[in-house]
Amino acid sequence: MDAFIHQVLAGLATGGIYASLALALVMIYQATHLVNFAQGELAMFCTYMAWSLINAGFPYWAAFFITVTGAFILGILIERIIIRPVENAPVLTVVVVFIALLVILNSVTGWIFTYTIKTFPSPFPAEPLFGNKYMSSHEIGAIGVTLVVLLLLYAFFRYTPLGLAMRAAAQNPVSSRLVGIRVGWMLALGWGLAAAIGSIAGMMVAPIVYLDPNMMGGILLYAFAAALVGGIDNPGGAVVGGFIVGVLENVLGAFVIGNELKLAVALALIIGVLLVKPSGLFGKVFVTRV
Repeated sequence: MDAFIHQVLAGLATGGIYASLALALVMIYQATHLVNFAQGELAMFCTYMAWSLINAGFPYWAAFFITVTGAFILGILIERIIIRPVENAPVLTVVVVFIALLVILNSVTGWIFTYTIKTFPSPFPAEPLFGNKYMSSHEIGAIGVTLVVLLLLYAFFRYTPLGLAMRAAAQNPVSSRLVGIRVGWMLALGWGLAAAIGSIAGMMVAPIVYLDPNMMGGILLYAFAAALVGGIDNPGGAVVGGFIVGVLENVLGAFVIGNELKLAVALALIIGVLLVKPSGLFGKVFVTRV
């Protein structure tokens, strides 16, 4: 029973990381109706930025907030310079741009920092918090950071004029333009927020999986599964999906299929959701008269 409880709680910790990255995917999807395949590599690149700052002598939390700010700016620049010129291009063109961005970020990171695996520090103490025996301090801290980010995002999109404008621009660009909202800049800010959220996920997962240019490949797959399970157009559903995927991955990997096939859990979830309920648990189903 202790082993089962440990796997469930550890799954919640990793699920929180999947939830953060899934939320970033959903934000881009709401704005463009496309999946940003480079989201994981963007998070990885920003994590290397944090690693460089920490090695340069910056305190962890100073490097953390500088990295989040830099990721936000980088996301805006990518939308303005790379994505905006092809926003009205065929879907296949945009998908190719996303894949090219993934490869470029991976290759540039390997060229700058090499492909040698590096350790990334955790800001939380090595000893378990509160004397518990089920979760490490980093796992508890990662859940806490994820929940804080989610609460801040909820408050931003629910109660601030800018957040409401971004929601309106994503849901109905034409009507938003008619009431004076600068839709293009709202989409750019959405990209910036998605990059910032992804950087947080990268910094939380790096102490667990180590730091290397390919570290986010599997994480992105889990996050994509989380977004599909919860609903690719529902931010709250993506968060719930992240926790579901995290728990299922850990429990099934430990007691049913083994750690070697854990990645198959994400693939099976993706296929199952697409076959049974393509809109996800909390996604919207649109019915149109033809």
